[in-house]
Amino acid sequence: IGSFVNCLAWRLYKEETILGRSYCPKCLKKIKWYDNIPLLSFILLKGKCRACSQKISWQYPLVELAGGILFCLAFLYFGWSLLLLFKSFVVIAILILVFIFDWRWYLIPTSSLLWGGGIIAILGAFAYPFSLTYYLFALIVIISLAIFFFGAQYLVTKGRGIGEGDIWLGAFLGIVFPNIRELSVAILSAYLIGAVVGLGLMAFKHKKWGSRLPLGVFLTIGALISLFWGQQLAAWYLSLF
Repeated sequence: IGSFVNCLAWRLYKEETILGRSYCPKCLKKIKWYDNIPLLSFILLKGKCRACSQKISWQYPLVELAGGILFCLAFLYFGWSLLLLFKSFVVIAILILVFIFDWRWYLIPTSSLLWGGGIIAILGAFAYPFSLTYYLFALIVIISLAIFFFGAQYLVTKGRGIGEGDIWLGAFLGIVFPNIRELSVAILSAYLIGAVVGLGLMAFKHKKWGSRLPLGVFLTIGALISLFWGQQLAAWYLSLF
């Protein structure tokens, strides 16, 4: 799945169909099946395309490895609760896709992927006993988070501090985390990690004050942290008071 997400990110960016065999983005030669085995092919090819000998980006094996690890973590965390497991797989795949997009191109795909993933996340809630209060609160959280990103950041900074895609990503996270504790962990983790990375980049003179950083990258990391450890981190933080 990590390999597919790599391919999907490139095809969406280039506005190409996801149908058809994978190809080298440099020489455009179609990739043989035995050169397209996740992780293994990268090692056997020594990180180079068989046809043109150009280097293959480290993005491909790293995303494949990260995807495998995250899916294993999801299984260890959710076990055989199939609805929750399927929801977590979809959410993880979308977060990886957003990470790639925002990291490479400072864009967030606001297509039907986020909407479809949001619907699946809502269906995942049916793994719990039905509660009208739960869904009403979830709706309030989604709207509030979208308003927060749009009003508090997009309008105030006139679009320089945050993009439109981040607003939709915020709404998506509101669907994934209707529990206010888990949502708080996701958002606070994102800003904390973003601040640390930003200060580090400025310290090493890779960025200047006011330089743009891909917020979606940090939001996806915060979301993954909360997906697995949100409740525990929230409980630990509240125990300090």
